[in-house]
Amino acid sequence: MGDPVKRIERRSRRAIFQAYLDNARKEKSDKIAVTDGDGRKLSLQEITRGAFALGGALGRLTARDERVGILLPTSAGAIIALFALLSRGRVPAMLNFTAGSKNLLAACKAAEVTKIVTAKKFIELAALEPLISELSPTLQIIHLEDVREQIKPRDKALALLGPIFPTILAATPDPESPGVILFTSGTEGAPKGVVLSHRNIIANIEQISEHVELLPTDIFFNPLPTFHCYGLTAGALWPILNGYPVVFHPSPLQTKIIPKRIFETGSTVLFATDTFLSQYMRASPDGGMSSLRIAVCGAERVRDETRQAAERRFGFEVLEGYGVTEGSPVLAANQPGDIRSGTVGKLLPAVEWRLEPVEGLEGAGRLFVRGPNIMQGYLSPENPGVVTPLVDGWHDTGDIVSINDEGYMSIRGRLKRFAKIGGEMVSLAVVENCASAVWPDNLHAAAIMPDPKKGEQVILVTDKQDAQRSLLLAWAQSHGVPEIAVPKKLVSVDEIPVLGTGKIDYLKVKTLAEDAMIAAEAAKAEEPMTAFDRKEVKKRKDAVKNEQKRAEKEAKLAAKSAAKDEAAEKLARQHDAYSPNAGDGAPANDESAEKKDAAE
Repeated sequence: MGDPVKRIERRSRRAIFQAYLDNARKEKSDKIAVTDGDGRKLSLQEITRGAFALGGALGRLTARDERVGILLPTSAGAIIALFALLSRGRVPAMLNFTAGSKNLLAACKAAEVTKIVTAKKFIELAALEPLISELSPTLQIIHLEDVREQIKPRDKALALLGPIFPTILAATPDPESPGVILFTSGTEGAPKGVVLSHRNIIANIEQISEHVELLPTDIFFNPLPTFHCYGLTAGALWPILNGYPVVFHPSPLQTKIIPKRIFETGSTVLFATDTFLSQYMRASPDGGMSSLRIAVCGAERVRDETRQAAERRFGFEVLEGYGVTEGSPVLAANQPGDIRSGTVGKLLPAVEWRLEPVEGLEGAGRLFVRGPNIMQGYLSPENPGVVTPLVDGWHDTGDIVSINDEGYMSIRGRLKRFAKIGGEMVSLAVVENCASAVWPDNLHAAAIMPDPKKGEQVILVTDKQDAQRSLLLAWAQSHGVPEIAVPKKLVSVDEIPVLGTGKIDYLKVKTLAEDAMIAAEAAKAEEPMTAFDRKEVKKRKDAVKNEQKRAEKEAKLAAKSAAKDEAAEKLARQHDAYSPNAGDGAPANDESAEKKDAAE
């Protein structure tokens, strides 16, 4: 087998488009590479010629090394546009069309993108006209329909000759130069630009290929967006650059259509998230997704209930992958036949790692990674166009993990997703896992809110109506989960907000939790007094009355004492008046004084 690390290092010294052409030359030109969302099938030859022809036209509208945005759904068009820009030495920046104009403008500013490639048909079908209107004053919108009309005879000649003379007619960038720009998902804040080199992308494809064994008959199904690194690298480039046919679907949200397409296309490998996969299985009849051999899920934890349903109803395995955009993105994954519950499998070959301790946590640490797939650096709107490199190549994932003696890794959660309650660290992932165990058919998300007594508290937002905290508490107690991990309050909503990538939108979840707390406080202020409240008020009133009586009694005693002191002083003066020293010779009348004292 040889050394996989050396093999990865050697094979990753290629540019992305060059790697595609290398594979295309090995395969039959009429081999079907992509089945699009509308059912149209494209061969390798059609993709190659399309990339060269479109590249020639786009080359006249852009400059070499220019960063050009792509705003397209998961489709053959998106991949051809990507290859077209790469063939002319441009750097594609994959833009999230669900992010809103504010985030998109910030992303384009960070990456110094001034032009966006999109399609009129897509804008119309996705109802993105308002978004384009907001972007147009700042950015030049290039429609593919218009570009096709600008294709000249020399572009068609390029399409014919390009595959024959790729080193002459296609750009040959340095593998270490920027290959593609993606953006972090923005689940916890503003998205950042992630600069991935050609080598980063190719290395990750090689790492996945070494780690996950495929069959020659495998057909991939990818509904995940190509603006997300998992959907681009694993869901699109991995199969295409390795000669496996892939079926694209433009949106992961079409939960009823996707199971039907999986069945119709005979797909065997599905890319999804746990949330989406659960929805697909619920929408499919038993056996409807039985063509699948494996489903590879990322972006969020895979629940045991999901794996059990997949095995019981459809007979396929669910592999869980772990990655970050900065890692191109895959860092670890389960392997078929080797799924350890609670783990994401082993780290991929050539990935170095280290754990840094975190105060309040034992048996886990903050994960840092380094390797050929780790990004060149970040881009930010505050410093447009400037790549902030990593220190010694190490990337801080911000994730808290544990790795056992056999190398299997478990994700405890993101450091930002730990609440400090009374000095103890509580993972929001554990809170969500408990809720998923009690209500497996629902979606749950935990948020951290301030607490006047313990510093922080956990609020669970769930689409389970009338969710009872007592059920969560009972489950936690019976499974050894500390009570501190049971959320203080549960908030039921109609729908948990989810990003276009399939991840839960935790910024909106926190807003839902804040709104629920404000509403609860307002309702509490307006609600009628309960029997308990009346009893408490009476108790306090009685205490006030008792305090008043005690004060009055003390005041009377003090007044009586003062009167007594005054009478004693007066008697003393009278006694002095009858004493021999007074000057009148009259003896003191002791008997009279005693009677007076007795009377007083």
